Amino acid sequence: MVNFYRIDLQESAPEKKKRVMKPDSKAIRRIILEQSYRAGVGHIGSALSVADILALLYGRILEIPGAEAPHRDRFVLSKGHAALALYAALYLTGRLDETALHSYCADDSLLGVHPEHQLPFVDFSTGSLGLGLAYAAGSALAARLQGSPRRVYALLSDAECNEGSLWEAVLFAGHHRLCGLTAIVDNNGQQAFGYTRNVLCQESLRDRWQSMGWRVAEADGHDVNQMNREMLSFREERSRPQVLLARTVFGKGVSYMENEIHWHYWPMNQDQYQQAIFELERTP
Repeated sequence: MVNFYRIDLQESAPEKKKRVMKPDSKAIRRIILEQSYRAGVGHIGSALSVADILALLYGRILEIPGAEAPHRDRFVLSKGHAALALYAALYLTGRLDETALHSYCADDSLLGVHPEHQLPFVDFSTGSLGLGLAYAAGSALAARLQGSPRRVYALLSDAECNEGSLWEAVLFAGHHRLCGLTAIVDNNGQQAFGYTRNVLCQESLRDRWQSMGWRVAEADGHDVNQMNREMLSFREERSRPQVLLARTVFGKGVSYMENEIHWHYWPMNQDQYQQAIFELERTP
């Protein structure tokens, strides 16, 4: 019998409050595994690869005092198929309740495989790859026109860098010097039907973004402190948008999923789920 992890049942009130304020990567990964297994839904590897990035964003970077606060930072999960990682971060920061979390992929739930803007704290529905950065660029331009101090962050997949629509948004943001815009590329090296190096080579990503007017930094996408240093330095930028190329491992934290293409779609059986939880528990 599977016992699902429930933070509000297993922690005392002070511990729960602390956990809510600082979501950690391990907790995000556990929720991804639990809810994907319960729902019998895939996209596990894609969600696991961004757990550390979302722990950073929702633990240290994003300023979101309320779902309707006009000057709240905006976040666009352009790689919408990793929505379960986003739901985990929202839950751990107290922005999503347990009942909603356990409705993932159930009938009449707002928590689908891709995020919907009807859900509080989700500003943009995403899923069609290559469009999220355009949403983010438009939001950043709107903030400038409104004189708002809010910043806009977009989390992209490296596979989206195959899309012409993404590069239109890159050009647009660079031309308008949208310094309030930050993109993070989850550079895990693979996509639904193959490794990115075989589908469309992206070895010169840094040069491409720089040539279009962006400030570029690179970091280990599983080193939260290293990424945090780069993201904080971005806040001082006043003349151009910024992009962090985050090197990640697809399926990070579960040995049999790491760098394996089929875990883009496959769900887990019970033995695989138990093995994944066992490995996660042994992770520091």
